[in-house]
Amino acid sequence: MNQSIVKVENLSHRYSVQWAVRDISFEISQTGIVGLLGSNGAGKSTIMNIICGVLSQTEGDVYINGINLRKDPVAAKQNIGFLPQKPPLYGDLTVDEYLIYSAQLRQMDPKDIPAALEIAKEKCGITHFSKRLIKNLSGGYQQRVGIAQAIIHNPKLVVMDEPTNGLDPNQILDVRSLIKDIAKDRAVLVSTHILSEVQATCDRIMMIEHGSVVFTGTIDDFDNYIEPDSFVMTLSHAPLEEDIMSVAGVTDVKPISEYSSRFRVWFDGDRETLSRMVDASVRNGWGLSEIQLEKSSMNDVFAQLSGRKNK
Repeated sequence: MNQSIVKVENLSHRYSVQWAVRDISFEISQTGIVGLLGSNGAGKSTIMNIICGVLSQTEGDVYINGINLRKDPVAAKQNIGFLPQKPPLYGDLTVDEYLIYSAQLRQMDPKDIPAALEIAKEKCGITHFSKRLIKNLSGGYQQRVGIAQAIIHNPKLVVMDEPTNGLDPNQILDVRSLIKDIAKDRAVLVSTHILSEVQATCDRIMMIEHGSVVFTGTIDDFDNYIEPDSFVMTLSHAPLEEDIMSVAGVTDVKPISEYSSRFRVWFDGDRETLSRMVDASVRNGWGLSEIQLEKSSMNDVFAQLSGRKNK
């Protein structure tokens, strides 16, 4: 991991008597997209609000680009852009009026605003709507305006809460592409409960449950968190199921359909079972043409990490 833009050390937060987040530490690198996952009430919103400076933590420290957020909040927040789940738009303003106002709120130098305005609009594909009232834009373009306000001051970190919520399939694809483009030269933290969204956009995943980090790693790490225990194979001269069961390590076998030459085979976790199955097919003339290890779905991994599925 390259130098971090966000560093969280021993972070805890308590509402009244209940701890929402307890002793969390993590880092976010300077570029790429991190997906923040977790069940409802897991602590995602608390973490996002603390990182964005909306909420002051009970314990611990948060550093944004090396700046302690609690000790120097103004300087730290200059490095942050935030897109809430409902974009903070003013429908009676034009796109230009709103983005200029957003830049002024970020205390940008007035002489830098015109150039920053054009860069943000071009990046988000909304230049041709500069004089259009925001309320007259489609949902997808309103979301683009929301993203533009989050990046107009060229922050090093952009935090997005459910950025594709409520969009149609084409708009979702457009916003995903935009997020990937933004993440080329900055860090993006995306909070979402849609696993396909994480799979399509994120480089890394951080999963929170019961106020603690239960997983952090790449998409591949997440996909492979549960060791596979089944594989699918295709045989041109299928034997009896009993013959397949005789291969060491096989625990069960079922044809995928009644007249299919494809079988789903469960095994005891020893990957050598696949090699033994290939050897048995060659030795007995079963005509093996395909064998593929089955991975658990993201839903299964999420369920196990959240404690809703027995390991």
